[in-house]
This record gives sequence, structure tokens and C-alpha cells, in this order.
Amino acid sequence: MTTKVEPKKLAILGVLLVVAALTLYFNVFSGDSEAPSPGSRVASPPPAAPQAQVALPASLPAAPPPAERRRNEASAGGEFKPHQGPLNPQDRPDPAGIDPTLRLDLLAKVQQVEPEPSIRNIFQYGAAPPPPAPAKPIELPKNPPKIAVNQLPSVVPTRPGPPPTPKAPPLTWKYYGYKVSKSNGRKQAFLLDGEDIIIAGENDAVKAGRYRVVTIGVNSITIEDTQFKQNQTLPLQENPA
Repeated sequence: MTTKVEPKKLAILGVLLVVAALTLYFNVFSGDSEAPSPGSRVASPPPAAPQAQVALPASLPAAPPPAERRRNEASAGGEFKPHQGPLNPQDRPDPAGIDPTLRLDLLAKVQQVEPEPSIRNIFQYGAAPPPPAPAKPIELPKNPPKIAVNQLPSVVPTRPGPPPTPKAPPLTWKYYGYKVSKSNGRKQAFLLDGEDIIIAGENDAVKAGRYRVVTIGVNSITIEDTQFKQNQTLPLQENPA
């Protein structure tokens, strides 16, 4: 257990030690150094002053740690000087072995690191950007619609029907008469397509097989478009021109 000694007692102890040292010096060492001359009268030495017995403490207080010593010096008004570098000279780096090259590549890597929003970039001047605003909470409707489970939709999508059947282009021909053969009773119709005259009987193919004459009547004629499989009826015209 370390005993704590007050500063006042330490000062008294130091004064007593100085008095004891001076007394010992004048009584012992000063008499030996001065030898008496011949015929001189040796004066009897003055009686020695009684030595004060100083009671030393059983154990001296341990030195405080460096941190506490610095705090004590600062509180006492002393100036605190921090130490830089290692205390042992052998541990100090050799200035000749230090590479003075400036590593710009490492500096560029540090500048490319994106700081967090709440941290200021030390390579840019100006105030740090404000932190992002907190996200607004999602407000749910007070009365959400009820969703039925395993319920078919009310509107059933309809499938598109087949495309409409293309219609044959209308004929511009003119039916202006017919004749009946006396030998076999076969009919032949007379048609006018622009300036071309077409003579064909029933079931005859005209215009390179594109059209076929179905029936020849007294007042009309029916012609089939073989490409679209549709029939068209043309009325009889007395004056086709």
C-alpha cells in the first residue's frame, strides 16, 4: 500500500537533510583539509552541534505516471510540451532512406472515393450537403376495397373473330345481248370490257381463266370471280355505248 505524503512534510524533510549535510561537512571534512602551521596555536574545535535525528518514512511514495504528472504540471502553471518521435535515437528513421516522391496515383484513388451523405469531403471546400430528408410514410386508405378470393372477373375477354372475307372487285363490264344456237340451243352472251368485245357461253372461262360465265338470262348475266369465289350479276343494257 502506498502512503501519500503531503508536500509540506516533504519540504520540512528536505530542509533537515540540508542542515545535516552542512553540519557533517564542517565537522569532518573541513578539519582534515586545514593543517596547523609551526608555532601556531591550535584552537580547540568547537563542540559539535548535536545532529538532528530525522525520521525517514518507511517507504517513499512511488512516482506518478506520466499522464498524471503532466496533469499536475499543467495545474501548477507549468508549460506542457508534447514529445514527438521515438525517445531512443536508434529508433528514429533515417532521413536519407525516405522516398520524397509524391504518390499522385494514391491521391487520385482517395479522391475517387465517394463520401457518405453525412460526411464532408475534405478535398472540396464549402459546407457539407444537408442530410437527405426522411422518406414520407405511406398512408394506407382507411377503408381498403375488399378483394374476393377465387372470384372470376366480371368481364370475360372476347377472342377476336376471324378476319372479314375479302370481297371481289366489282366488274365494269357491260352485258348488251346474247344469241341462241339453232342446232344445239346453246346460249352465247356479248360483253363489252372498255373497247374489248367478249363472246362467251355458259361455263366458259374468260380473261385467262380469271372469270367464268355461270348463267345467261334474258335481262341479266351471272359471272363468277374464280379468285375470290364470288358471283356478280350484270344487268342487260340495250345501249352499252
